[in-house]
Amino acid sequence: MNIIKWSFKQLSVIGGLSMLPVLLFSQDTAKAYLDYEHSPATSILPNFSYVGYHNGELPIPENTQLKVFNVTDFGAKPDDGISDKNAIRKAIKAAENNGGGIVLFPKGRFLVNEDGDDKDQIVISASNIILRGSGSGEGGTELFMKNTLSPKDSTKMWTVPSLFATTSREKTVSVGRISDNVAIGSTSIYLQKPADIKPGEWLQIRMRSNDPSLIKKEMGIHEADSSWTSLVKDGAFIKMYFQVKEVSNNHILLNAPIPYEIDAKYPWAVYKFANISEVGLENLAFVGNWKDSFVHHRSWKDDSGFSLWHFNNTVNSWVINCRFTDANVGLTIGDCANITVLNCTVTGNPGHEAISNTGGTNVLLANINQIASTWHSVGVANTSMNTVIYKANYPSTSSFETHSSQPRNTLLDGVTGGLLNNRGGGAISNMPNHMSNLVFWNYKQTNTANNPFDFWPKTSWYWKIPMPVVVGFTGGTTFIHEQLKYEESTGKAVLPGSLYEAQYKLRLGKLPDWLKK
Repeated sequence: MNIIKWSFKQLSVIGGLSMLPVLLFSQDTAKAYLDYEHSPATSILPNFSYVGYHNGELPIPENTQLKVFNVTDFGAKPDDGISDKNAIRKAIKAAENNGGGIVLFPKGRFLVNEDGDDKDQIVISASNIILRGSGSGEGGTELFMKNTLSPKDSTKMWTVPSLFATTSREKTVSVGRISDNVAIGSTSIYLQKPADIKPGEWLQIRMRSNDPSLIKKEMGIHEADSSWTSLVKDGAFIKMYFQVKEVSNNHILLNAPIPYEIDAKYPWAVYKFANISEVGLENLAFVGNWKDSFVHHRSWKDDSGFSLWHFNNTVNSWVINCRFTDANVGLTIGDCANITVLNCTVTGNPGHEAISNTGGTNVLLANINQIASTWHSVGVANTSMNTVIYKANYPSTSSFETHSSQPRNTLLDGVTGGLLNNRGGGAISNMPNHMSNLVFWNYKQTNTANNPFDFWPKTSWYWKIPMPVVVGFTGGTTFIHEQLKYEESTGKAVLPGSLYEAQYKLRLGKLPDWLKK
């Protein structure tokens, strides 16, 4: 709808001053949002308002009450040319033994993988651990990785472990099957029989089925290719993570709504999800030693050699004000839930991947500035579910990542950067690049327009995305309307400027201070 605002402009005219009315036309409010506002349950838009740390309802904590463990007290010394890897491990271990703590890094460069160092990761495996630096910019704290770790299989170019990682010492265990259908938006599930589940625990809800009717539903108007063995042979694969709010016999109330329809005729299983929580990275620069010219898939070093961080089995955690430089892979988020990555930059020599959700549920990647022009920019892969990429910026020579293996429900919200048709990622066996509900909302394309952009090219096997949603896309590119689930206002931005903000405000009544900032 056009919203007309009246104002008056004072103009000089012969004989004196006159007040003349001037019409000011605002941006249009998107019909897609008005429909969502009226009835979220029937909208074509997923509900993205639950993403991030504690569903976005709490600010990232300062945690001033936690005990501080200064790495220099454990033998680390910045700028001395001697490895600090073991000293950092000792500081993390001391914080874990304390039941939590802030591992503090003063200003300067710390060396974390030098000649002679072991080839093992630096791992956080307990809750309430914060790595806090003295700033990620010039004069702050830098953790420098001189050498790569070794690939698990040098013929598989993605198998180099990240130097830093989170994980849980516990095991994820099965607790039963879901007995009843669950509609999108519901927070209730029913198990076939009661299980030992308590409020506050986390569940993994998963299903895999190669039922042809399910695959056809996922593909929309398109056909799945027989070479996509992960989908066609192994089946549609969904993994979602939720915290338990209440339990009554076999009824479980979750802390957030289900974003994917659960049809009980398929093998939906529930597991107790082993995890750690309240892990934070703050005000730190993680720097690799990637100095070669990047060539996609040339070698394991190109694709994953200097991999800096991987989060796994982690919930309600954050990365804030951090920098990732000269890396092949900056930061990935695996089997996780409610992670916020905020105000981070990717700089230096172009590598393979920047920052991506590779399997988490309700993940927020906000205000990411990717300067390095990585081959794949900010994005998603694997079984990620409900990812918001909010106000990310990257060069026209880069493009968002949709790295196959069945990501779903991804919102590109107020993103600025390239739109390139060969940058999704993934092997042919793991196609398509994205499953249902890739949503472009006020995406600003900065590379040369591609008219029309083809989400389902017949002449190549890559860049296959079934039925995305495109609203308020600007930059000159047009689309093949029949390939889209929904299209509105191509060529002109819409209101609300941010779908994530609008959905959040609709749910809770106001925007929190942390988001306003």
